[in-house]
Amino acid sequence: MTTTTPVMAPVPVDERRLTRAERRAVAARTKFSSPAASVIALLIAVLWTVPTLGLLITSFRPELDIRRSGWWSVFTDPTFTLDNYNEVLYGGGTNFASLFVNSLVITLPAVVIPITLALLAAYAFAWIDFPGRNILFVAVFALQVVPIQVTLIPLLTLYVDTGLAGSFWTIWLSHSIFALPLAVFLLHNFMKEIPASLVEAARMDGAGHVKIFFQVLLPLLTPAIAAFSVFQFLWVWNDLLVALTFAGGAPDVVPLTVRVAELAGTRGSDWYLLAAGAFVSIVLPLVVFLSLQRYFVRGLLAGSVKG
Repeated sequence: MTTTTPVMAPVPVDERRLTRAERRAVAARTKFSSPAASVIALLIAVLWTVPTLGLLITSFRPELDIRRSGWWSVFTDPTFTLDNYNEVLYGGGTNFASLFVNSLVITLPAVVIPITLALLAAYAFAWIDFPGRNILFVAVFALQVVPIQVTLIPLLTLYVDTGLAGSFWTIWLSHSIFALPLAVFLLHNFMKEIPASLVEAARMDGAGHVKIFFQVLLPLLTPAIAAFSVFQFLWVWNDLLVALTFAGGAPDVVPLTVRVAELAGTRGSDWYLLAAGAFVSIVLPLVVFLSLQRYFVRGLLAGSVKG
């Protein structure tokens, strides 16, 4: 006589017991998929997009039309020109083309330097046991509450005394200093959520700190690194205070944001170029954010919910 082993039917997802993370996900999905939430999100999107649309339309309007009427009049009298962009990019008073390069030269090192240092510091705080580790980490975390404005005069005095004032180094170092506390804190939290069994297994195989860092932890930190990179890129690119303080008015160092501020301030006669200049300054951050948005969201949400 042959016996047959009974086959257990799969338990439906709705009937099995959900973990805490799954329950939170279901609750969040229910809240954000409701009609009311969709209407609110649509209204916010429209309100957020209309000023940008008006800025884009204004940037293509002739100077006389900009001075005479608002951007909405383009629907009754559509007149467009590229003169504003030509004057903004290549005009002698604005020359945004070279300033665009200055902003890029400022931003890229100001993103790479703090992330590199923060990764090393976060690994030390998370996986290397040394005396005073917790106290030092709390001190680094507490630096986030120090206002940037408090440090401007001491740093500027230091840069002048060392002969660095008016160079790219002052802006690179300043942005790196201001970004390090938050970068160390975020990357440390991500590293601590990586299972310790992975690190222990690598140590059992004879891996040292360098191999563990580059081959075990670094690939898992891609979402966190991408998220902070996007955040730091947008912060540095849109910065005015640090660049204005440490770069001054040097044409070889000054970024786009300083010249855009001048269009509305000391260069008030050219205010009609403000829309074109502002749109030139936001093109690259917009492209970076939209192209890396999924990594930014993954980095913000990774590790935020545990089962």
